[in-house]
Amino acid sequence: MLIRLLFQRARFARLLLAAGFAVFPPPGLAQGDPAAAQAFSLAEARRLACERNWDLLAARTGLDAATAQLLVSQEFPNPTFSYSTAKIGSQAGSTALGNGLWSRSYDTIFAINQLIEIGGKRQARKASAQAGVIGAQARFHDARRLLDQGVTKAYVAAVLAGENARILTDSAEMLRHEAEIAQTRLQAGDISEADEKQLENNADVLALQARSAATAAVQARIAVEILLGVNQPRGLWIPTDSLAQMVGPIPPTNATNALRPDVLAAEADLKQSKADLQLQKAMRIPDPTVSFLVEHNPPGGGPPEDTVGIGVSFPLPLWHRNRGEIQSAQATVDKNALMLARARAQMAADVANAQAACTEASERWQRYQNQILPKSQKVRESVAFAYEKGGASLVNLLEAERADNDARLATAQAMSDTASAIADLKAATEIMAK
Repeated sequence: MLIRLLFQRARFARLLLAAGFAVFPPPGLAQGDPAAAQAFSLAEARRLACERNWDLLAARTGLDAATAQLLVSQEFPNPTFSYSTAKIGSQAGSTALGNGLWSRSYDTIFAINQLIEIGGKRQARKASAQAGVIGAQARFHDARRLLDQGVTKAYVAAVLAGENARILTDSAEMLRHEAEIAQTRLQAGDISEADEKQLENNADVLALQARSAATAAVQARIAVEILLGVNQPRGLWIPTDSLAQMVGPIPPTNATNALRPDVLAAEADLKQSKADLQLQKAMRIPDPTVSFLVEHNPPGGGPPEDTVGIGVSFPLPLWHRNRGEIQSAQATVDKNALMLARARAQMAADVANAQAACTEASERWQRYQNQILPKSQKVRESVAFAYEKGGASLVNLLEAERADNDARLATAQAMSDTASAIADLKAATEIMAK
């Protein structure tokens, strides 16, 4: 009996290896790389994604660019310096002061010009930049929200793929066991050789399906590694959280004044476009440029006459009043208002869809877990026992095995759907304070 038990365990290990499972942790993984760890949980996966995901890092650079633009909006325009010399090359260039460059009868002017913004342009530009920073912050939080949702669903998919491979491998091993019993009954003349071969074929088919499911599990784990920013994903890690651990109660939806990050980003875009519209309207008012100048013009035969002057210049709004830019800015305001309404409607739709999916998946999982699965297991055990004693046909045995295998796969799928729907609901209701 002990020898037969050891033989069955060794055969089960071979089936696991054939299905693509590692009986022991995969060797050769770098201990220093956190993303190449042998096993990590969903919480660790989300933490690694926040640290290394490429899209999230790109969103952070957008926040840096918006902050830099805010600094630019707070800066005053630099003054300009001008220098000019006239009457160069005249025949009587020298004066009583001498023939040096400063003593010649050249007309030299030094000037400093300073642009002064009026009409609220500076305030509008600062308001636009501040709204841009708020929008960039909201987009960064929204990128992190979507990343958490994506990592959670990808992790759940990886666990489900592994669970499917385990269920199919277990079913194949059960049929292998029945095939061994069938060989004994065949020698005793209780069943035909066709029945015994059909059992072996069904076991081989399940083993192939298990191997295909194991390949799908590797691909699902690679998809998780892509979100974690792994440079060379291979799918060699092992999830430590099970489907049962990731399925929890449906989170409540709190009705607050806070909004989701994508809605806040749409609000910030609308505020920024309104500030840009105010800026374009203010551009109709010409900005003066104040000049301070010093003129050096040595007279012939007398002391030098240095003069100081001030001036002002501004463009004359004769040919246009910035109408094109104003209309373009107004069109942007109208578009962003529509985008804000769309974002609010999308948030409401996401919440409603996630709530409906959570309710349906949770009820389906509870029914499979508490009603269908226990019955199918009991029927399979009863039919298998009866088949071993000669009281059931091969058709009944295969039908019971198929029904129990389908019930276990459907239970795992229901658990996965529930966990994914909960992740969707959490993402749909994640809020960000203004």
